[in-house]
Amino acid sequence: MIDFRQPKISDKLWIERCFHASGNQGCENNFATLFLWSGTYRQQVASIGDYVLERMHGARGPGYLFPAGSGPLEPVLTALEADAAERGEPCRFFCVTPEQKEVLEKIRPGEYHLEPDRDGWDYLYHVDRLADLKGKKLHAKRNHINRFLDTCSDWTVEEITVENLEECAKMDLEWNRLYRTENGDAEREAESRINEGRAMRKAFAFYEPMGLFGLLIRMEGRVVAFTMGSLINSETVDIHFEKAYGEIQGAYPLINREFARWIRKNYPEVVWLNREDDMGLEGLRRAKNSYHPDRMVEKYLAVRNLDCGGMI
Repeated sequence: MIDFRQPKISDKLWIERCFHASGNQGCENNFATLFLWSGTYRQQVASIGDYVLERMHGARGPGYLFPAGSGPLEPVLTALEADAAERGEPCRFFCVTPEQKEVLEKIRPGEYHLEPDRDGWDYLYHVDRLADLKGKKLHAKRNHINRFLDTCSDWTVEEITVENLEECAKMDLEWNRLYRTENGDAEREAESRINEGRAMRKAFAFYEPMGLFGLLIRMEGRVVAFTMGSLINSETVDIHFEKAYGEIQGAYPLINREFARWIRKNYPEVVWLNREDDMGLEGLRRAKNSYHPDRMVEKYLAVRNLDCGGMI
């Protein structure tokens, strides 16, 4: 059985090296995502050769992230399949991209059943589109920002640092108190808030060691919006969190735009902003689609067939 263990901050360098070698733009191929959400999805890590292995528990049960790294893949797959068998579980791979799907089908032809996981698809936007908001499709976003600018002359934007991090934490607590869902998908949203709260506390506690960066917006000195992200690879930034007071018209699109502009200035090699998945929540899907994504990172669930060693 593979010796999986809890991820630690000290794992950041070698795990990032494996993730970068994979070339994957999915948000799960990011050390910050792994570390932030390990409490929710019970993620554990191990290594074989130049691959990082990740065991986790998703909605469909326990399984593995598709191996990320470089070098011969077949022995790594064999080790994970054996690990699943020893645990008495089917071998499941989560977040399998179309490219990984092709590799898996080539190495294990006909051995895995694959199905799309639409709720887990990531939304990718070109950094210039979110920084400039040009074109008819984003006309409404520009209007909302103009309304904010017309009604509030006393606003500032600044980088998040250890000095102002506590103000963001207080704003996050207030935000959650104000926007508890009382209808619609209330149960799922409540669970999502609990999970996000756990991840946010880690982000505040390990902001610098994780390599996070972010912006906040003040209105009359008060923090009314903030956002945080980190690098997935040299050309892709993962937007982990984005919070704004909903009653302040334009606060959301303004923090979105300002962060895109800040990234373009400070990370000129970045092309894509990954705003992660919508988890199947209707409100999130609507919000992410309102920016008209340039690309989606498609993902599949792969489960090994019973006659190939899979188990019930």
